[in-house]
Amino acid sequence: MSIRPRRSVLYMPGSNARAIEKARTLPADGVILDLEDAVAPDAKEAARKQVTDAVKSGGFGGREVFIRINGIETPWHADDLAAAAAAGPDAILIPKVGRVEQLERIGRRIMDLHTPHKTRIWAMIETPEALFNIVALAAEAHDSETRLAGFVMGTNDLAKETRARLIPGRAPMASWLTTCLLAAHAHGIDILDGVYNDLSDAKGFEAECIQGRDMGFDGKTLIHPNQIEPCNVVFSPSAAEVEHARKLIAAFDLPENKDKGVVQVEGRMVERMHAEMARRTVAIAEAIEGTRS
Repeated sequence: MSIRPRRSVLYMPGSNARAIEKARTLPADGVILDLEDAVAPDAKEAARKQVTDAVKSGGFGGREVFIRINGIETPWHADDLAAAAAAGPDAILIPKVGRVEQLERIGRRIMDLHTPHKTRIWAMIETPEALFNIVALAAEAHDSETRLAGFVMGTNDLAKETRARLIPGRAPMASWLTTCLLAAHAHGIDILDGVYNDLSDAKGFEAECIQGRDMGFDGKTLIHPNQIEPCNVVFSPSAAEVEHARKLIAAFDLPENKDKGVVQVEGRMVERMHAEMARRTVAIAEAIEGTRS
């Protein structure tokens, strides 16, 4: 089982050269070099060149590199997409995706641009339209032309568009988040939780990370380097979880159990599906360990 850790994915403003350089050294699993919200209109073109030059020059190690371009309806979108495609990041993140036709249009364009095959498309889910179309959007992952590999929740924009309040526990958004999670995982793609805005509230941030992990998010998007380590801790399997997972795998790997659907481990009855879940836990732990070596 091959898994890429995406516990922590940090937004970095594309107009800030020092931030881009710092991104090469931070312990985040991924970085989003941002050309959209973090860049003023008069700095868009300079940021585009700075970001694409940085991606071409490399040096990000094992970190997954995203370029977030400007939205389809903006005057910068076409040039952003062409430049990002030529730079060949791991992923191009498209904001405010709401309809299947938008993903298909992006897919046709990146094919025309001869974009490197490794570059995947991720979609920001941040509008009511996207929520209503989420199952159809996720299903585009089965169309190889779209290259859809994941969703990123844009919770701030969702709050703006719906007038929902951003409160501890996120009750107004809970059903939206879980619906998007179900759609993503039903169609085999990863999904990242939205950002936490209050940098002074460490306990609140940790609680939201725990909530996101327990819901089933694959990781969380971040707005400050100080959020990386606590996020990594929450989204990493604990040593006890990994040890227990290995015991489940070992039990089902015994010759006498190879055809059994249920076995007993430490006094508890365990189904084969739990062993499959355990294999994922171990795979994640090993992938995380690989990023440290």
